[in-house]
Amino acid sequence: MASQEPTLQGTCTLLAEPCSSDALFDHIATEYAALADEYEPQNVLVLKRHPAGLENLTEALAAASTADDTPKSPRVESLPEHASKVLEEHDPTLDRLEYEERIELISLVIDGASRDVPAYLERASDHESFARDVGQLLLEATRQQLGLTDVEAEEPRESLAFLYAMNDRFHAVLEEREYVERADVVPQTVDLLEGDVGGLRTRVTDSIDAVLAVEFEEYRRLDRRYLAALSEDTALVCLGERHASVERTRVEPGCIEDHVGDGLTVEILDPRRDCRETTPASRSPQQAVSRFLATGACPQDSADDSPQHSAGADPGHSAGDGSRSDGRKLESNVADGVFRIRTQTAAEQVSTVASEIQALRDRHGWGFEEFAVAVPRIERVPETRRRLREAGIPTATIGTPSLAEDPVVHELYAFVTLQGERERRSDRVDAELATEDARERASSDQRARGPIDPRDPTTEPSDVALERLRARVDGLSLETVESCSHSRVSRSLERWIRRTDLKGRIAREEKWVDAREQFASLRRVLEIARFVEETDLVGPDWQGLRRMLRRTIQYDAPYVHAVDAQPPTGGVTVCAIDDLKYDTREAVFVLDLIDDAYPGEQFLTQLFPTAWVREMPTYPAVTDPSVEDVTATFASADPDGIGDPFEAYHAQRSRRRLALGARAARSALYCCSFERGAGGLDRTHDVSRYLQLLESARGSDLPTVEPETTAAIHGEQNALEAVLAQPHGELERIVREASTGGDADLATTEELFEEIALVLAHDEIDDELADAVRSQFEFAAGEVIRNE
Repeated sequence: MASQEPTLQGTCTLLAEPCSSDALFDHIATEYAALADEYEPQNVLVLKRHPAGLENLTEALAAASTADDTPKSPRVESLPEHASKVLEEHDPTLDRLEYEERIELISLVIDGASRDVPAYLERASDHESFARDVGQLLLEATRQQLGLTDVEAEEPRESLAFLYAMNDRFHAVLEEREYVERADVVPQTVDLLEGDVGGLRTRVTDSIDAVLAVEFEEYRRLDRRYLAALSEDTALVCLGERHASVERTRVEPGCIEDHVGDGLTVEILDPRRDCRETTPASRSPQQAVSRFLATGACPQDSADDSPQHSAGADPGHSAGDGSRSDGRKLESNVADGVFRIRTQTAAEQVSTVASEIQALRDRHGWGFEEFAVAVPRIERVPETRRRLREAGIPTATIGTPSLAEDPVVHELYAFVTLQGERERRSDRVDAELATEDARERASSDQRARGPIDPRDPTTEPSDVALERLRARVDGLSLETVESCSHSRVSRSLERWIRRTDLKGRIAREEKWVDAREQFASLRRVLEIARFVEETDLVGPDWQGLRRMLRRTIQYDAPYVHAVDAQPPTGGVTVCAIDDLKYDTREAVFVLDLIDDAYPGEQFLTQLFPTAWVREMPTYPAVTDPSVEDVTATFASADPDGIGDPFEAYHAQRSRRRLALGARAARSALYCCSFERGAGGLDRTHDVSRYLQLLESARGSDLPTVEPETTAAIHGEQNALEAVLAQPHGELERIVREASTGGDADLATTEELFEEIALVLAHDEIDDELADAVRSQFEFAAGEVIRNE
């Protein structure tokens, strides 16, 4: 059942527009210091809506100046984390459903459904992202406490009604098994606090005299109910920013002050006048861009200018989705700290970013930890991070990547498969492992057949497993496999890890970031194995473990569990742009500034066509906004330029994401785009409409970063590409000089080629690399013709 509107009692301060993260932290620290002086630091609870940026916030509050200037250990938690602790206090025996368990249980509920699966969902289930999209929809429905009874009156589409029915059944099964899933933690805790069940609210609030609610613009209706229940007998101070909500506005239109009722006294501050934003450094070009993207207003020299549009302002430029500026030109000094990177492909985009990071380090002495590379979606993190590291840039982002991409998971899954096949057909499998001759014959036969295709229905699972294990473990034998046998699958896996020295191999062969992630994946697989031994969802054997691992690998999404963007060893942060909201770096590179990403086309889900989503009033998001909703929620929207309110509404959310990412840049902001996909025949990508709008408002293009041909080359991949490009590059230079009547300096070319020859003659140079460079000289000389 949809939750009611809460009644909050206290004060709320909203900054009139997004300001720099440094200024925001200063303002929060000032409010915290006042509360700490009045109530003592240990009695002030600071609640942030989202966990991203929690560490930075804690550090800022710990440094806040109080009257007695004593050391402080502020109580700072995200709202979901605090709700989880409260629920555990109510029932310490409650079993929280883990990610993998949720996947398996939902699958079993759907498999056992009495309702027929709609034909559309049957077809859609073939798509790779189907399970993740369904899971995301059900999570959101759970957070908003929506069930089938809430939507039946709206006559929802058959597919949506089926999924809501499955979600209801799923939660009934959870209740029977005394599980609670993470999306249900806040709803359940709200009910317990509001009813003061067993005196829970009294116990929880006994040590809390004041609550400081941070990031208040993102508090949804259920979050506000939680806050109202928690602060019923305490002082409440809310801090937020107007024009900064991305997540709340996904499900709820309007500004936050329109939803808080009369019990909360709201004050709106202009950060340029009332906060640290009055300093010249904080009124930087990067903040000018952020302000423009968030509100559509161009900054002026005076701090007294309103960030809102005046009633008679020229609507200015339109981006085709209702976006506008106020018709004035951006200050010329925007070019001083905001730059463009344009490349042909996405790979070249990352390569150019890597070169610019090195150039900035050489120029300013910044550490790698002072850089952030922001991508539109978390799924883009692994590839971007990999390309940066190939270019010699250490990256700091650590998380749990998709299990399907982890070689350790593939090895353990192959071992599980092999053990399962040995249970079924031990003679055949053991024969291939028994002797060296048999192993050699199997390898020879496999080379003759070519690579095994796991998707081929005629391929034996044991053949795939053996191929993967032989590629990972030298001298794989029957004795090795048999020595790992145990009646419990988890113990057998532990023996494999020890006897094949899997942890040692990870430590020796992988870079520390990959090693840390692979150790995390290893722990996850062991946890799944232990769960299989305890649950009745699947059999406690190899077949049950293989089934659960297969589902988890298939449905898993990259970095859905945890991301640590600031590990102690340092490195460039690679993250989704949303994670920069409470962060600050010297230089921020915003990647993929193309219209397919900002704003994109599928705003809410890939599960249903957008045309369907527009007609789903019971979908757990804003699907039918009016023009008034768009303009009331987004100051950057021009009512005269709105064609389709649905598209305009969610496109404005994308523009706001860019604004919040841009403000994280302290000294330099780079707007990066590429024209084509990986292949030359891929379609051309248009530059993001918001980047075009920014340059239009400025009156000229942003200065473009050109690759420095004389810059130092960093990284093995960059060095390899540079060496391979030299023969053609020099030939083109000589031909170009000759065609224009100039004199080509052959001495420079001879000197360069002599250096390359000396490098190739070195004993440690890989033979394949040497052959590749020589072939490039042959191509350039016309001695070899490519066979097209």
